[in-house]
Amino acid sequence: MTASPLVLGIETSCDETGIGLVRGRELLADAVASSVDEHARFGGVVPEVASRAHLEAMIPAFDRALATAGARPGDIDAVAVTAGPGLAGALLVGVAAAKAYALGLGKPLYGVNHLAAHIAVDQLEHGPLPSPAVALLVSGGHSSLLLVPDVAAEVIPLGATIDDAAGEAYDKVARVLGLPFPGGPPIDAAARDGDPAAIGFPRGKYHDGTLDFSFAGLKTAVARWVEARQAAGEPVPVADVAASFQEAVADVLTAKAVRACREHGVRDLIVGGGVAANSRLRALAAARCDEAGIRLRVPRPRLCTDNGAMVAALGAEIAGRGLPPSPLDLPADSSLPVTEVVVR
Repeated sequence: MTASPLVLGIETSCDETGIGLVRGRELLADAVASSVDEHARFGGVVPEVASRAHLEAMIPAFDRALATAGARPGDIDAVAVTAGPGLAGALLVGVAAAKAYALGLGKPLYGVNHLAAHIAVDQLEHGPLPSPAVALLVSGGHSSLLLVPDVAAEVIPLGATIDDAAGEAYDKVARVLGLPFPGGPPIDAAARDGDPAAIGFPRGKYHDGTLDFSFAGLKTAVARWVEARQAAGEPVPVADVAASFQEAVADVLTAKAVRACREHGVRDLIVGGGVAANSRLRALAAARCDEAGIRLRVPRPRLCTDNGAMVAALGAEIAGRGLPPSPLDLPADSSLPVTEVVVR
């Protein structure tokens, strides 16, 4: 029996330089170098800073992944890289590195979709994906509901944010509350001591009949509420604000995800992306899926955030089927549509 190909995955869509090595559905190495500390003083990701950080981290992360896996460059059978969507300059660093490795090693190159990779990574923890499945992807740049008949070939958009992504709203609310960047972990931590029903923040597009999201109004409502307290000289109950804001986000995301499953007759929901590491989102998704008879799959938090393992996982699925590779003149596409799983 021929062994599954060893696939190198490269992820540089935002502020994490990720290098993963996957054989079949076995994760052998997941090296991540984050530049988040370099962006913190700006309160958000600075594209040029991210691009330069990827350049500095690429080779050390590659070497670290090989050492962890006990592998040599010549053992690699295929190279997969995030071709989009993401920050244009950051993507270019990863795509250029992937081309160099593929050309130097004489191996096929697969330019893959960042969002599809967030779905495929679940296979490393929970085994083959059910077909079809619904995926809820929530991060700093994306809030999407997708129907997934085949993660390597067919991903169908059902809904997306019309303005701010959920993770972006977390960052902006954290800034209003004086919490550090990125906003997800500190808001999650603060919310544990707060009352999620203390403040009735709005749920955008909750009852509009679509599977789209909107978080700009919620973000503004939090800012106005905090400003009103400060103008009145009253203390801001940070824990209650964090818990109420977080409840509004998780409520909308999970309600629409369950609705998507019901509308499309799907019994399996996959939750991925950086915000999927949020404790309230995971708990509410579990409760609502259990009530609706839907099987829930959420990767462990490290696999939810951007990483090379997810790119390698999707690359391994594609290479394992013997599908045609991408050309060596593969472009980086900052707005690559999710319907294009592999760039050819």
